[in-house]
Amino acid sequence: MAIMEYLNPARAPYTAHDRALIGIGHARRARAHFAGRPAYRPTPVHTLPGLGGTRAAYVKDESGRMGLGSFKALGGAYAVHLLAGRDGGGTPFVCASAGNHGLSVASGAAEAGVECFVYLSDGVPEEFAQRLRALGARVRRDGGDYDASMAAALRAAQERGWRLVADSSWEGYTDVPLDVMRGYSVLFDELTDTPTHVFVQAGVGGLAAAAAGYVRDRWGERPRIVVVEPEGAPCLIESARAGTPVRVQGAPTTLGRLDCREPSLIAHRLLHRLADLYLTITDDQAAAAAALLAGRGVALSGCGAAGAAGLLALSPAARTALALDDTSRVLLVGTEGPVEPK
Repeated sequence: MAIMEYLNPARAPYTAHDRALIGIGHARRARAHFAGRPAYRPTPVHTLPGLGGTRAAYVKDESGRMGLGSFKALGGAYAVHLLAGRDGGGTPFVCASAGNHGLSVASGAAEAGVECFVYLSDGVPEEFAQRLRALGARVRRDGGDYDASMAAALRAAQERGWRLVADSSWEGYTDVPLDVMRGYSVLFDELTDTPTHVFVQAGVGGLAAAAAGYVRDRWGERPRIVVVEPEGAPCLIESARAGTPVRVQGAPTTLGRLDCREPSLIAHRLLHRLADLYLTITDDQAAAAAALLAGRGVALSGCGAAGAAGLLALSPAARTALALDDTSRVLLVGTEGPVEPK
């Protein structure tokens, strides 16, 4: 059973304002941008008949995305490319990372020929720092957790005039994170079949909001969108309950890429209107889902399998509310491969 489920009472129709933020048009522009790059190609979709009592689940496998190993290869790099094209010059880029976002920003900066600084907390393994350096990034260590490294990156941007590329947003800082989300929407534009349900995992919510905006624009109001979070970091579900972004205390979780205590402002605002259900999963449920998918030929991390864990954990009452049954065609996003840079 899911630890917590919340059927969204604020669900409302997709609007022209939503489309101006996230939709087919933005996804097509981002996809055309990547199409000219040698590393770009659509990622595969694995069909798993009967998974979780459905007709089939379709797993969009991002583990091989552009040689970087996750969907985030599309986001940070796209924002960097746009900034470099608009602003020109050699002003360095800076970001904080606990995983894949830093690789994307570093890759984009290398392609643009611009210096890049990535701030890591003390707990991020040196192997990951080496991957960043191999892409030309200059790595800085600061603080004991991601929040501390993010504060250091923001401070460096303010004091040195560097260009901050964050995958979260807050009052006064939304344009770049929105471009990051538009990059993510490329993966949904690569799909050919129409889902009845979409289960998407969330940290700060950028991927989930990109999914919600794109799905509503392309397939309308009928697909049900489910946002899946770790029980230790339920910032989106609690923000949905409150009707405004809130920071949660949280608890330790092994799902490091999803361990976010405060939502992205623009992601919350989109999901608060466009998502149908929020739910939380345990670390054990994510690990079990990853093992189940591996047994069916799809190798993902616990984070990568979190959407599948949500599908498998769904209560009978939630299934009824979502009209999810053996005729349903469920889209899952396998966000990353089985090796997780912490």
